[in-house]
Parts: sequence; C-alpha cells; structure tokens
Amino acid sequence: MIPSSCLPRIGYVVKRYPRYSETFIVNEILAHEEAGLSLDIFALRPSNDTHFQDNIAKVRAPITYLPELSVLSVSEFWGELMAAIKNLPGWVTGLDAAQYEVARDVYQAALLALQAREKGIEHLHAHFATSATTVARLAALFAGLTYSFTAHAKDIFHESVQHQDLQKKISDATSVITVSDYNVDFLQNRFGHSASKVQRIYNGLNLFRLPYSDPHHRPSRIVAVGRLIEKKGFCDLIAACAELHKRNVDFECQIIGGGPLQNTLVADIHQRGLQNKVKMLGPLSQKEVITCLQQTAVFAAPCVVGSDGNRDGLPTVLLEAMALGVPCISTDVTGIPEAIRHNHSGLIVPQKDVAALTDALAHLLLQPQERTQLAQHARRLIEQAFDIDQNTAVLRSVFDTATSNNVLKSKKAG
Repeated sequence: MIPSSCLPRIGYVVKRYPRYSETFIVNEILAHEEAGLSLDIFALRPSNDTHFQDNIAKVRAPITYLPELSVLSVSEFWGELMAAIKNLPGWVTGLDAAQYEVARDVYQAALLALQAREKGIEHLHAHFATSATTVARLAALFAGLTYSFTAHAKDIFHESVQHQDLQKKISDATSVITVSDYNVDFLQNRFGHSASKVQRIYNGLNLFRLPYSDPHHRPSRIVAVGRLIEKKGFCDLIAACAELHKRNVDFECQIIGGGPLQNTLVADIHQRGLQNKVKMLGPLSQKEVITCLQQTAVFAAPCVVGSDGNRDGLPTVLLEAMALGVPCISTDVTGIPEAIRHNHSGLIVPQKDVAALTDALAHLLLQPQERTQLAQHARRLIEQAFDIDQNTAVLRSVFDTATSNNVLKSKKAG
C-alpha cells in the first residue's frame, strides 16, 4: 500500500461528467479519495443526463469543464493560444502529434495542459479510449506529463473505432487499463507488441453499500437494468417473458433504464400482450436500483454483440446484483463469463437464444434452493475479485509507477 502522503496528484479526464450510467467512474474516484489520493476532474462536455446517482454528491474533487472553441471570441482564443505557447514545454512536439486531430480536441488539450501545470498535476488518466483519451494524450505531450487510460467496450469494439488512432494512444500511454481478460486478449491480438502494456483491472464495487441477502424467499420477479440500446438484449428478454407467460410460469419482469429503444420495447410489450407482466420503470437512482434488486429472484443481462460491433465489457450492475445475492443469467459475450461462471456463480446462455434464456429464467424462478447456491458462490467471487479498495489500490500503483519513471527521466535529462 502506498502512503497517501507519497501519492501523486492525478487529473481524471472524461467526456461528460457526471453520467448516470457511469457509476464505475464515481466509485473509482471515491475509493481513490478515501485512500488519500488528490484528484482533479476535467470534463470535455457538461452532462446531458436528467437523472444522477446519489454517490456523485460525495465526490470532493474539483471539476473543471474545459470550454469548447465554439463558445470563444477571437481574442479569447488567441489569448489562450499565446499562454500555451509561452508556458507549455512540449508545445511544439505536441503540435506535431496533433496535426491530424480535431481542432476542438487540440484546443481543449492545450487548456488541460495549462490547468495541469498550474494545479501541480503529475499524471493524467482518461476513461474511454475516445475523445477523453485524445485530449489527455495531447495534453500530456504539451505539458511534459505522463498519461494512461481505461478502455471499456464501445471504445474498442464499435465499428467507428479507428484502429490507427487507438494504436497511437496505446503506444504513447505509460499504461493501458481495461476491464476484462477478454479485452486484454482482444487488444493484444489486434495491436501486438505495443499492447503488451495493457492490463486488466476489474471495475470494483463498494461492498459495504451492497450487503448480501438470501434470495430463497423472494417474489418471482425478474429485473434487468441498463440503457435501452441494442447490445443490452432487452428485446430477447421480452420475447423470453412471452414464452414464460405461455408456459404459465408465475413471474413479473421489471426493466430499469432509459434510451433510444424505449418506444420500440414498449410497443413490443403491448404487441405480445405483456402489459401486466413486463414493466418499464425508466431510470432510477442507484439507491432505488439496489432496493429493487434486494426484492428480486433473478437478474437478467441478455447481452448481445450489436449490429455495429458494440457490446458490453462487463456490466457493473451485473456485478452489483451478484454482490447483493441476486442469482444472475447472462450471455457468453466478452468478459461476462469471467464473473458468471456457468452453474457456479450464475447461468450463461448463448446470446440471442430466446429458448435457452426462457429455460434458464424458468429454472431459477422455480428452484429457490439453487438460487441460494448460485448467489452464495457469486458473492464470494465478487469479494475475491471485484472489491473496490483492492482494485483501485492496483490502479494507484500504476499511477505511482508512471510518475516515478517521469521523475527519473527528468533527473537524467537534467
């Protein structure tokens, strides 16, 4: 464990802050602060969410929203540019690396670099390998700092990912974190030697907030949580619920979340005559989600690989359900089998296989003793591999190594 007095000051770079769906970032920041790490949060855009998680209010780190080019006057732009030229030691080198980047990202990177030097930040860490990492990479070059980033799912799997751009980001970073062994293998197979620095650190959970309880006597309720988008597989869940209804299995299903498929899913529920069996609850706070899960017999995460290549990495809410004692059913997508070990810590079915999903749901709804066995094994696995304090301690050691190497290079240069 690194003493808090020895920990470097870190700048966290994100695209939007706060985000309703990104509880894992807030959990990570809170655990760092609890361990004594000094943090500043830099957001490229303000939040566009209408609901926020309770834990956000506990974050102490100051938040800086980096202004965009479109809101500046000409005089403000040139003033910032002259400050960058005067005060950033890596300005010329950084501009050479930035020549093919979007002007907005280059400008925000210059502002971030100035802020980092002013605040005494020693290392930048971005979440998601998209614009946040673009800005962190350029800012690190401008300011003479190190940077790292965490890659999750859409930012490495989606069809829009530019592999040459991701290659540069991986090569220039001191470390690259990702959230599953599956992702590590994917990146190393795709990018070869430069991806040898990629390491897996699971998203951690604050287990104090997620107390285990036995699911044996819970009502016959199925719950699913997530954005209403293709990769979550909620259309398959609704189809499975229709099959359960035909079999006269006693159940109710609640789907929590909002998103672009809201109207499509509601229409499907009505077309199948499931209005009294499947309820769309919309977005809920994390506290409300936890309360709901504590009264649930089965958690369903029927994830799929979307038509655009997008897929889940390892959904945080799936891990939360496991911690709370909710037996889980999910699919063989990306890193999910690393947590849901079939017939041990949950049930795995093939993606897009409605018949197999129906059978698994019916089995757990009708077998309370097996629900308890799976839930107990799942809780033990979460405690061993997904504890937030353990996992963020590993991440802090990554930051410490990066800044220590930076100091050594500076001494040699001097």
